[in-house]
Amino acid sequence: MADHPAPFPSAARPIAKPALPHDSAVLHVTGAARYVDDEPEPADLLHLAFGQATETHADIVAVDLSAVRAAPGVVAVFTAADIPGHNDVSPVAHDDRLLADGEVLYRGQPVFLVAATSRGAARRAARLGKIDYAPRPALLSVADARAAASLIEPTQRMARGDAAAALDTAPHRRSGRFAMGGQDHFYLEGQVALARPGEDGQIHIASSTQHPSEVQHLVADLLGVSSADVTVEVRRMGGAFGGKETQAAPFAAAAALVAAKTGRPAKFCCDRDDDMVLTGKRHDFEIAYDVGFDDEGRITGLALTLASRCGATVDLSPAINDRAMFHADNCYWLPAIEIVSERLKTHTVSATAFRGFGGPQGMLAIERVIDVIAAALGRDPLAVRITNLYGPGRDVTPYGMTIADNIAPALIARLRDDSDYDARRAAVRDFNARHTVLKKGIALTPVKFGISFTTTHLNQAGALVHLYADGSIQVNHGGTEMGQGLYIKVAQVVADVFAVPVAQVRITATRTDKVPNTSATAASSGADLNGMAAFEAARTIRERLAGVAASIGGCAAEAVRFTPAGVVAGAETIPFNTLCRKAHLARVSLSSTGFYATPDIAYDRAAHRGRPFYYFAYGAACAEVVVDTLTGEHRVLAVDILHDVGRSLNPAIDLGQIEGGFLQGQGWLTTEELVFAEDGRLLTHSPATYKIPTAADRPRRFRVALWDGENVEPTINRSKAVGEPPFMLAQCVLSALGEAVAATAPERRAFPPLDAPATPEAILRAIAAHRA
Repeated sequence: MADHPAPFPSAARPIAKPALPHDSAVLHVTGAARYVDDEPEPADLLHLAFGQATETHADIVAVDLSAVRAAPGVVAVFTAADIPGHNDVSPVAHDDRLLADGEVLYRGQPVFLVAATSRGAARRAARLGKIDYAPRPALLSVADARAAASLIEPTQRMARGDAAAALDTAPHRRSGRFAMGGQDHFYLEGQVALARPGEDGQIHIASSTQHPSEVQHLVADLLGVSSADVTVEVRRMGGAFGGKETQAAPFAAAAALVAAKTGRPAKFCCDRDDDMVLTGKRHDFEIAYDVGFDDEGRITGLALTLASRCGATVDLSPAINDRAMFHADNCYWLPAIEIVSERLKTHTVSATAFRGFGGPQGMLAIERVIDVIAAALGRDPLAVRITNLYGPGRDVTPYGMTIADNIAPALIARLRDDSDYDARRAAVRDFNARHTVLKKGIALTPVKFGISFTTTHLNQAGALVHLYADGSIQVNHGGTEMGQGLYIKVAQVVADVFAVPVAQVRITATRTDKVPNTSATAASSGADLNGMAAFEAARTIRERLAGVAASIGGCAAEAVRFTPAGVVAGAETIPFNTLCRKAHLARVSLSSTGFYATPDIAYDRAAHRGRPFYYFAYGAACAEVVVDTLTGEHRVLAVDILHDVGRSLNPAIDLGQIEGGFLQGQGWLTTEELVFAEDGRLLTHSPATYKIPTAADRPRRFRVALWDGENVEPTINRSKAVGEPPFMLAQCVLSALGEAVAATAPERRAFPPLDAPATPEAILRAIAAHRA
């Protein structure tokens, strides 16, 4: 594939037709789309709930579950001692217990498992457990963990040049700190799994997971059976955003354990409050910076410390924090830089994957540094950003990867014109000069996001394509559908190979017994990996069909063309379904697997050097905001976005992902605040106390356009990933809010200390500090 610029030989182009909707769009809006909890409940179904720890960090002295077992509807109760295999549901480090064993590491950790005849009965009984604890000191914050030298792994360092020397000799120098909070995934469909026991110890699990193969392997290990005895199936998820990459495993494992132990089907449909307490969030970070720069705002030296609260276990924190380091450059050339990454272990639920996977935190750090420089010099922040962009001779990242496709300067220039940035910035200055209570801000910020799993072996995918004798096609692959439109994109790829309508392709649920050993649908790589794997499978079948057509038309197989009107072979035009029937009668195989591994990537983690990404996706966004300086409330007035998706596989799907990703990023930076009590309890554990963006938070002017380029790498149709990069476009909102706060004391040459999320309280604190 490396030398194939666009692997689509047919004349039919179902690829990139804006009118093609999501494959489940009608089912979604009519309520007919079936999720795990919509499946008919089998007879004798057991419902599950966890008994949760009421201490933050403690040894378990004694457990009395007699009242739980005696509660109405309870059929069985399980503890760690009842697990036949390994008590482990972790992705990497083998340190996540399904059920606590001897020690609890965070408040809410599962200690025992209840199986009852109804969901309500299970939840009520789970509250009746009596556990005696011997409390131990708890570390809850970054400061606590740092003071105790509590780390999930050694502190990491990525560097280029002599940052200390560059700082000492810089014409200007500024240092400071700021914080950004975590974020709950708040998927519409909560964590859920349904396990059915089969014959001879086999288990079938319908799970809402982004990683069916990992669930399969973990469940097999927990039950002490082989992976071949466990089948995991996923038709669709009602949202995931990274929260079902590792976090789905405990619920699936619990259901499988009960099914295996009782011989009855078991379902774990988690209550929203319990879901928010039990599952990991986006990592919250504290950032420290020391930056040197010249009179133009050009960065000459930078020292960054990225400290993240990782929680009680490792989960995916090493890779997430690595990606924060990778993206601490964003679009900027940093000639002398030192990035120090602290991965701090605390007695809180483990932080986990979330859209952007650490990238947003690293990117927000450098964008704050740029804003600080601009304020110190009294320059337009956009001018400072442009001054620091990568360019010829300044095109190598701090980890040693050369940027081969730097479209950021041209993309920013176009958005600057399209959004009328300069005139609007002047209008904002005029507005602020005339108003004392309301203050406006405007900011334009770029995004450069690396695409690939940074753990190299995960960059692989498989697919299975069946072509039936009537010309219909069935597609299966290792990717999962969580609303992002992966299934329709892969169906378009396969339809294009055969030059048939997309409606002729039947999409089937992801299953571990069809395509094995798959990677998670994550890292924005779903279409890149699975689309290419499906293409390879379909191309194999097409070549077999071409041989059959060539024998009919009396021509070479290479001369056969697949067109919407039929398969052209010499003077013959054979209807596609007719050719399929003839191939079947000729005993030609019409089924094939396909496999794809991303080429040309490698990374030495010990040295923090290499090429971890296949390519970069770019974008830029301009946001205008207004702040009420008396209440701290704000409104996002207008947003203009120009985003790079390469040669889009489906513009309608991509535009939806950009809009949704931006609003989710805006929520992280403005309204979504996780609040923990002093004893480690999560206080914001329901929609009543945790505020995700609503329709009212959408800016009245919200313009999104796609960059009209293509990927320099030979991806499927020369497209680019679109799942995660749009999330980071929202960083312009925080920068604009900072500009508005700065306007309350314009004589100060400093960017205000505004932390994220920029809630009304945070904005009022920043105003007071800035004025002081």
